Amino acid sequence: MVFYFRKRSTIRLPLTLSVTLMVLNVTLMVFWIVLLAQGAKWTALAAGVVAFTLTLGGLSFWLVLTIKEIRLNNRQANFVDSVTHELKSPIAALKLYLETLRMRSLDERKRQEFHSVMEQELDRLDQLINQLLEVGRLDAIGDLDEPEHVELEPLLKRCAEKACTHHAQRRENVFTFRLPPLVLNARQIVLELIFSNLLDNAVKYGGDPPKVLVEGETLGQNRVRICVTNDGIGVPPEDRRKIFGIFYRGGSELQRRRKGRGWGCTSSAHW
Repeated sequence: MVFYFRKRSTIRLPLTLSVTLMVLNVTLMVFWIVLLAQGAKWTALAAGVVAFTLTLGGLSFWLVLTIKEIRLNNRQANFVDSVTHELKSPIAALKLYLETLRMRSLDERKRQEFHSVMEQELDRLDQLINQLLEVGRLDAIGDLDEPEHVELEPLLKRCAEKACTHHAQRRENVFTFRLPPLVLNARQIVLELIFSNLLDNAVKYGGDPPKVLVEGETLGQNRVRICVTNDGIGVPPEDRRKIFGIFYRGGSELQRRRKGRGWGCTSSAHW
């Protein structure tokens, strides 16, 4: 099976162009200052310096925006590559099992085994599609839904159960909860999406077997801290600030060892 990955944009061209224009701008400004200072044309000198300074600031701002846009586009390309691969995997597995059932006469035990695997692949495909739809609608849902009082412990345990089912683990063997009674006035669907992703990553990137500790505390009026700790290797220091951005995943999709889409993963969340 061959996968084609789109060519990623690089920042080399905009960086080179911007630096060249900045150097040219500074050079012209120096000559302008020297030339007009000798003729004592102070009004023209002041106007020229302001103009060159604004031009230099505009170039710097354009460079920052361009670099951010290129990095976002690259993260989106990684996201598309990852989702394409994960959509193909269950579809290919379902096709293989269906062809086997059609072409071979299998005993009842084997049929039941194939049906069980096919059901798991369908659940995986359904979960992926639902997550894609939730991400696509998150902004609109967040604006339309009214905040409500959400008890966090039941919500966190539901998300933990879902994560363990996804990774074929038992929640009792993986998760330990140390939570006081916590109630937060927030939009439940947004919280569930965040914590589902967070706890799924905690199991996915945990040890073998994974162990996850979920702790919480109240910080004040409608503010709580939820801390999720696992026994994995942790997030590299250079990625710790970047993982809060949507579509970001550390490393390259060509070298990826763990499945995922990159719609946000965090080690702690504050409200």
